[in-house]
This record gives sequence, structure tokens and C-alpha cells, in this order.
Amino acid sequence: MSSLFRLVSALPLWLLHVIGAALGWVAFCASPTYRRRFIDNAARAGYGLRDVRAAIAHAGRMVAEAPRLWLWPEPPACEIHGAESVQRAWGQGRGIVFLTPHIGCFELSVQAAARRWSPEHGPITILYRPARQRWLAEVMQTARNRPGIQAVPTTLQGVRQMIKALRRGEAVGLLPDQVPPQGLGVWSPFFGRPAYTMTLAARLVQQTGAAVILARCERLPRGRGYVLHLEDLPQPLAPTLDAAVLQLNQAMEYLIRQSPDQYLWGYARYKQPRAEMHTSAGADAPPEGRA
Repeated sequence: MSSLFRLVSALPLWLLHVIGAALGWVAFCASPTYRRRFIDNAARAGYGLRDVRAAIAHAGRMVAEAPRLWLWPEPPACEIHGAESVQRAWGQGRGIVFLTPHIGCFELSVQAAARRWSPEHGPITILYRPARQRWLAEVMQTARNRPGIQAVPTTLQGVRQMIKALRRGEAVGLLPDQVPPQGLGVWSPFFGRPAYTMTLAARLVQQTGAAVILARCERLPRGRGYVLHLEDLPQPLAPTLDAAVLQLNQAMEYLIRQSPDQYLWGYARYKQPRAEMHTSAGADAPPEGRA
């Protein structure tokens, strides 16, 4: 299977996107559960199917382009807009927490940022949970440790490594709309409905004084590449945890509304969290001074 991934990674991006668009529609039509969740989630944000029908194809493009993003020696072309936000944060001597929802080519967000800034400011640290299938674990191990990216385990030790990276003035990357395990988040409104939301992003910022940079990697039509949009969090992060988590959820809503046709509306954002040992990541960051 890994050989197939490598073969697919050599296909031109435009062809991968054509294949992916077809796969997206096949999945939408073949799975009533996925289709219902897609429509319900979009409706909760105020969108009818006609408004976000392009997101059906984009979900398939995300899958089809993954082998190229993971295995091709060089990332696809990606312009960066808003680089001054990042430069300003590092000019102040702060670490950076890059936050992006499941939108566009979120896999490329960290790769593009790392290619631009890691030679000067060190690697961008991300959390990594190995896949259960051996072949996929090997592929993803290669993908997650691209140049300028430091993948750490989804454990308390991994969280401590993130804190240390931020205190060194480096950057970390997170998907704050990803549902964490039970006990590692709080219920907070997301498009008006309570959603179990990670506390890790807020705690990292509160403990280290890092800057928050909002990221959205837009997929351009006809395989012409991508644009990574970066901007500051509009207001300083709230000092209390619940308020900070809500603020970050609202920031993710804002990003999604910039490109609703590229959001993964089929993602099970409102599911119940899975039970898991609390040594897993997302675990609340250790108290100040213990990292």
C-alpha cells in the first residue's frame, strides 16, 4: 500500500484534484450518515447545501492530495499572505501558536510556514498520533517529520516539549476544532452548539505568553497551488480558561466563514469525546514552572 501512495504522489496536482473531486462526491452520495452530518453541520452555521456544495469536492481533494503532501520531496507552490503578523510576533521575542481549523489544505499550513521561517526560528512543533496500520504509520512518520517540522507524541511529554519550544521563541501548530479525548477539553459553543473543545491551545498561550496566529490555507482551482493566509488574533486571549476556549472557537468560526466552501463540514465536530488515559496529549499543560 505504501508503494501505491508513492506512485500517487508523483501525479500532477491538477489530476489529483480531479480524482479527489470525484471521490468526494462518491463519498457524499454513498454514505447517508456522512451526507446528513455534512448538511446538518453546514445548516448550523447558516449555510444551505447550495452555499457549500463545493466543499463536497474539496473534501475529496484533501484526501487525494495527501500522498503528494506527505511524500513528494518539495511541497506544492504556496504563497503566503500576512507574513508581517508572524514577523511582528518574532520581532517581539515571542513564541507563536499557529491555529487552523479543518479547512482547505490544512496539512500544508505547517509545511509552508516551516519552509519560510524554520531556518531562522527553529522547527515548528506539532502533535502526532501514529496510525494503527503499520504501512500508514510509516508513511505518516515521514510526512510528519518534514524539514522544519518536529512531531512530538500525543502525550504529556509531547505537551511539555511544546511548552519548551514556545519558551525558546519557536512555534507550534494545532487544529483547535479537533475533538480531544474525554477529560482533556471543555464544552464550548461552536456555531451555536456545545462542542467538546481542546483546552491545550489556550493553556499554551496563557502559560508562555506566545502570540496566536490564525492560519487558513486556501486551495486554488485547477491545481494552481495554494495561498496561506495568516493574521493575528483580533484581541488578546482572555485570561480565564472557559472564555479563552470560547474566543478561540469564535476565531475558528471566523476563519471558516472566509472559505466555507473549503471546510470539512462532514467532520464529526459535535461527537462525544472518546475515553482515554489522561497521559494523552491535550492533557492540560503542566502547571507553571513544571514543564
